Amino acid sequence: MAPGSKILFVGPQGLGALRAAPAVGAVIGGLLLTSGAIKKNAGRSLLLAVAGFGVSILVFSLSSNLILSIIALALSGAFDSVSMVVRSSAVQLSSPDEMRGRISSVNSMFIGSSNELGEFESGIVASAIGVVEAAVLGSVVCLMSVIYVAFYCKTLRDLDLRAL
Repeated sequence: MAPGSKILFVGPQGLGALRAAPAVGAVIGGLLLTSGAIKKNAGRSLLLAVAGFGVSILVFSLSSNLILSIIALALSGAFDSVSMVVRSSAVQLSSPDEMRGRISSVNSMFIGSSNELGEFESGIVASAIGVVEAAVLGSVVCLMSVIYVAFYCKTLRDLDLRAL
């Protein structure tokens, strides 16, 4: 039985809505990004997007309401799309022309493999301490990482894509 069906007590339709919510949020986030490029204060936008992702996962982790859970997951998708666009833009704009393709391929491989490794790690942690506890722990670690980067990584915090 899927974790959502044990916590939120929903059937296949509810689980389908939960699975679709991040993608719907990502589409909405992408559409919002088309209205204006993030160039100035890109580092701050990136940190806010990652923090928003962490908060939305925390809300989802603690929620026992289907509608709130769907909204939180949709927001996680929207924040993740903003984060991805800023990160991808920074990599593209800071790469030398002759190396851009190679750097983008390596970046893509690392992102793809980190997602798989993250899912593996999450599964192990969830089996050890519980699903809700693992999701809360992951969101807290995400938020602590944002705080650390905001205070100690001035270059990333002050990233301005116009300067690249």
